[in-house]
Amino acid sequence: MWGEGVDIKGRIHSFESFGTVDGPGIRFVVFMQGCPLRCLYCHNRDTWEIGVGEEYTPQEVIERMQKYMSYMEFSGGGITITGGEPTLQAEFVAEVFRLAKGLNVHTTLDTNGFVDIGVAKKLLSYTDLVLLDIKHIDEKKHRSITGVSNEKVKKFSEYVSQKEIPLWIRYVLIPGFTNDENDLKLTAEFIKQLGTVEKIEVLPYHNMGEYKWKELGEKYRLKDIKIPTEEEVEKATQILLGKDN
Repeated sequence: MWGEGVDIKGRIHSFESFGTVDGPGIRFVVFMQGCPLRCLYCHNRDTWEIGVGEEYTPQEVIERMQKYMSYMEFSGGGITITGGEPTLQAEFVAEVFRLAKGLNVHTTLDTNGFVDIGVAKKLLSYTDLVLLDIKHIDEKKHRSITGVSNEKVKKFSEYVSQKEIPLWIRYVLIPGFTNDENDLKLTAEFIKQLGTVEKIEVLPYHNMGEYKWKELGEKYRLKDIKIPTEEEVEKATQILLGKDN
């Protein structure tokens, strides 16, 4: 018996061995299967469905990760668990992170924050960094983009900050949906209240995941949206950083 979570299994969509954009250093990235949000622009549409994907135990994930330990140690990297939405399988992810911490591996949770605090507490106790996707600050607009309220996301963000866990904020800039200056300023005010934010990254909308929607026989509603310019991304970044004046 190797640990307290021996009977836990998680459903995983895929792995990435040398991730470089999902936390510091070179990362071993685990894409969990299943997501409660229905984002109009999702580029991982194939990760939504719950109950599919390949089953793994936490130890099996760690064994795969250990093949790349030398690269992670050299670069100051670690393991990142993303999705889909990893908090849907919070108990499993917590056990993976517990084992990783036992090997002194840095742990990063990439999440949309749509989770009850009680469900996330154990997981966050083994989390070194949270990458938080803020979809929209406005309740109504958040629902129109994702299909759900942003109330849980706000509470989750505040809890992470209270627990003094470092936060990297990600914000997808979508013309006509998330680029309104007033909304960006309100988002900046909210971010300012979170005391552990280390980084804010504005990601320009892209349609590279459109083919996945087509493969699933579904309509991609944002196909005619233009990709933001570098200037638009920079302007949004400055607003979110509170440097627009």
